[in-house]
Parts: sequence; structure tokens; C-alpha cells
Amino acid sequence: MSDRRERGDWDTDGEQPAEEPRTGPKRVRGPAPAWLRTGRPALHQLMRNRRQALMALGGGALALGGLGSGAAVMFEDPELRAVRSGHGTGGGNVSPRDAGSFADRDSSYSGIGDLNDLGASGLADTPSAAAAAAMRATPRFPSVLNRDPVLHLLRRATFGPTDADIAAVKKMGIDAWLDAQLKPDTIPDPVVDGALKATPTVGMTSADLRELRDGDNKSQQELPMAVLTRQIWSSRQLYEVVVDFWNNHINITSPFDGGETVRSPSDVNVIRKHAFGKFSDMLMASARDPAMMRYLDNASSDRRNVNENYGRELLELHTVGIDGGYTEKDVRNSAYLMTGRTVDRDGNFKYEPGRHWTGTVKVLGFTHANKSAADGLKVGDAYLQYLATHPSTARYIARKLAVRFVCDTPPQSLVDRLARTYQENGTAILPVLKVLFRSLEFWIATGLKMRRPLENFVATARVVGAMPGAGIARALDDMYGFTRALGMAPLAWEPPNGYPDVANAWSSAAGMLEIWNSHRAFVQGSFKGLTTPKPETLLGQHPPTLATYLDALCVRLLFQPMKEAERAALIKFLGAQPTTRINEPTLGGKLQNLAPLILDSVYHALR
Repeated sequence: MSDRRERGDWDTDGEQPAEEPRTGPKRVRGPAPAWLRTGRPALHQLMRNRRQALMALGGGALALGGLGSGAAVMFEDPELRAVRSGHGTGGGNVSPRDAGSFADRDSSYSGIGDLNDLGASGLADTPSAAAAAAMRATPRFPSVLNRDPVLHLLRRATFGPTDADIAAVKKMGIDAWLDAQLKPDTIPDPVVDGALKATPTVGMTSADLRELRDGDNKSQQELPMAVLTRQIWSSRQLYEVVVDFWNNHINITSPFDGGETVRSPSDVNVIRKHAFGKFSDMLMASARDPAMMRYLDNASSDRRNVNENYGRELLELHTVGIDGGYTEKDVRNSAYLMTGRTVDRDGNFKYEPGRHWTGTVKVLGFTHANKSAADGLKVGDAYLQYLATHPSTARYIARKLAVRFVCDTPPQSLVDRLARTYQENGTAILPVLKVLFRSLEFWIATGLKMRRPLENFVATARVVGAMPGAGIARALDDMYGFTRALGMAPLAWEPPNGYPDVANAWSSAAGMLEIWNSHRAFVQGSFKGLTTPKPETLLGQHPPTLATYLDALCVRLLFQPMKEAERAALIKFLGAQPTTRINEPTLGGKLQNLAPLILDSVYHALR
């Protein structure tokens, strides 16, 4: 990142950064702005003012940041470790829940519990009615963010509002906009269609990918870039948000060893195909997915040498959750049921009866004689259907959806409502989402979610109006490198449990520094291959005084003005007065650092 931190990238507060491998866009050198050429004392004054401004713009902005996967540690109970190793006092018949484990991974960061009362609860007939009812209530946890329902909806149902999104929702109405977003195939997506030409392998089948030169890993390199493309520019924003949710729920990192011809098709055939469908269908597809069979080692599992990885994660991560009541014996039997599911030499899923373990199996309430290896695939399917419809699976998925869309510790009443809808509709996800958006808990939760590093990065690209240019392939490569520096590159989480979705998992000063750097990269046009508006064009007509100019710029970037004290901090940063006249649009060259500073604030860090 050293080349990203040249002139204008002052997030080291004037200190010389350590040399690091290049992962971001190369900065093109040019003449220094006039205000900078006046001498280093002016630069040092601006740096000191910037630090003071950041402190005034919200402590939350300083505390939130990206955390590398190596620092995301869950401290496991000693008894549970003993149970996992087969030496516990429970003889393999103690559940992780009874052994004292956290109910889920997010709880390992936030603590077990829920907020219970957000200030409004219940179910309305329509999302707009729920929004209106929530607006009449007083939030128990007020936020600095504007409670405008349109803005709140777009902060949660997209990867970040844009002026075009706001205009669309206001024109169509909340209900009609949501109805359209829940039918993504009816929404044209021309920008994404054009940009995806830079990542051609994402549309290839496994057979297509096998025809590439031997050992070519291009598809696994292009897939995360395609994810970025869709998150930033897709018109089907709610669909992409839900796709991201499922990619973390049934996580397969990209790239991974063995995924060259199977990882990209997995994204199409498992996640994107079933994101708005039935979870039972997604689970079934995942259990026949060559990428999943390789990623969790089921392809090498054999009745004579059973690998427990996939059988365990089916329970712990994909279905009932670690709090679902299963034991180590259940894990073993789960692995038995999945034996025989493997991958042939061409990278296709294959069931081999000779590898299937036979004998009576019991997992939770599922029991089967499992006598015939020839019927092993059918028995496994019955088991998967049982898991998909299990009440614990309903609660687990419902809670994760509530964490994604509402708050880090959602009210149990909301989780129960979503879980009930899931079961009543045969694991179908669209009815669950519709109930979520009709829930008052959703609409009262303004500002109770933090943007994770990738979400912040994408929201920044969207709000500044960055668009694909002629060199989009280079831009995607550079942006992907930047997200790796953030600690949250698309699909790059290596453990099978997906990126954490709670604020405490992302508390890192170094990560926050990289997020601030990304704001500067977008505003200052550092990503070559993107068409990014110049800072002085962010506003159409410039207000006459600095105070009114700042209000307008904050509305443009944050969709609301800052509070008076925070605006005063920005004015101090500029070394000016509220009544200072605006004589030229770049503010004497300072705008390229002022606009990113506004994005550094807590207003942009929350959603």
C-alpha cells in the first residue's frame, strides 16, 4: 500500500508508512496543489486539524475497522475441546451447548443475549405501514443517522444508498420498490452486464473451465472481482445483499486448493440459483456441489476412513447451529450419512456406493437403518431435508437474517416470528424476507448496524458515483487488492463459518486506517479504470458560504447534514470561518481531503 499512501493519503497523520507489498492502485504523480506548495508548516497544521476533526466526528468512527481473519479467535471451553478430541467426560454424548460453547460464532464477539426492546415491535400489513408505525415510536437506542424510512431501507437493503436509489424509492413507494427487488429477474442490469465482460470465467461451466490451460486458477481469481462488480453496480441490490448473506452462511473461500474448475460454478448453481428460493433446495444443491465436497474434504471421506469435516459443518454451520443440541456422536453419524458423495476426476459430483458407510444411524431426531449402500444417496437426501426443516435450523437462520438486517443482538420476538414463517413456508426465504420488512423491529433499528469493511468500501464507491471505465479489468484487480488490505476481500474468509456480522469482530485501528485510505482512493480517483467524478463536481451549484457548502456536501455524501459541533470541527480543519465565501469549487485544493474526511465520520460507518 505504500504507493497508495503518497501525497494526499495522510492517514498516517504525517508519519512515513512502512514499506508493504503493492495491493492497491498506483497513484499517478502530478503537480502538488497550490495550498500544499505553500510549505510544510501549512501541511502540519492541516494534519493536526484533521486529527482533531476525526475525534469530533464520532468516536465510533475511530473504533470501527477491519480485522484480519487471523485475529478473529473464538475461545473454546476446555470441556468442549475434550469432547471434540474424544476425551471428555461425556463420552462423545455431550452437546457443544451443554459443554458451555457460545450459541453461535457472533455471540463469541458480542455475548449471548438480545436487546428485547428496540422501541417498537410487531407486524404490520405492509412494509410502508410498519415504517410509519415505527416513525411514531421513540427508539430505545437513538442514532446520529436520519430516521427517514427511505434512507433506512436503502442502508439495509442495498450496499449503500445513491441519489438514484432514493429517487426510485420515492417515485415507486417503499412497498413497490421492495416488491420489484424481490423479483430480480425482472430488473435490467446493464452496467453489471457490461462490467462482467472483464471476468468472463464467472459464467463458465466446469467443463468450460477444464478446457483452460492445465492449472489455470483464473476463475477463482475473477469470481471475487465479479462479486465486487455486482455489489457496487447491480440494480438488483437486495438480491446481491442476500447472496452475500448466503455466501457467508454456506462459505467456500475463493480461491482454495482444488477449486479451479468448481468454485465459480458453485456460486451460480448453489448460492445465486437458490438465494430467493427454498433453503432446503440450497442445502441439497450444496451437498451435491463438487466445490463443497472438496472444500470440506467429503470427497476423500470413505466408509473405511470417515472424514468428519462436512458432517460437522452441516450441523454446526449450515443447519441447526452449535446450539442445536447435537452431540459428538451425532457428528460422527452425520459424517457416516454423507460418505459416498465425492467428485470424479473431471470435477463432477459423483455418488460411489462402495464408499458409503452402512448401518443404523441416528442424528438428533433422524433415524435410519441405512442398510443399502445403493440407497445411501437417497438416505442422505432424507437427512438433509430433515435438517433443513428442523426447528433449530429455522431459529438459526432467522437469527442470522435478523443480525444481518436489524441489529447485532436482535429481539427474540423478531427471531421467533421469522423462524415461524420459515417453517410455515417450507423453508422458503422470500416469505421470511417479506415478514422481516413488515416488522416494526426492522424500521426502528436505524443506525444499529456497522458497515463492515467491505460494505464500507462498496458504499463509498456507490456514493461517490464511481463507474466502470475502459480499463475496468485493472480497476477490479486493484480494488480487490485494496479489500484484501481491509481484511475483508470478497469470498476470502478461509474458515468455513463466513465473515462475522457483528461490530465487535471488526474493531481494529489498523483496519480503520485502511477504510479511511479507501475513502481517499475513491474521492481522489486513484483507481485507474474507473470513471469517478472529480470532487469539485460532487455538488452542482455551490452554496456561497463555507457553512452552507459543508451542509450541502454532507447531504450529498451522507444524505444528511452533520450536527453543528461536527460542522464546526470541519471548519476548524479547513482553518476558516463559517462565513468564509466560496470563491472556487476545490476550496483551494482542500476539497480532495475534505470529502474523504466527511466519509471518515461515524455517519458513513453506520447503516
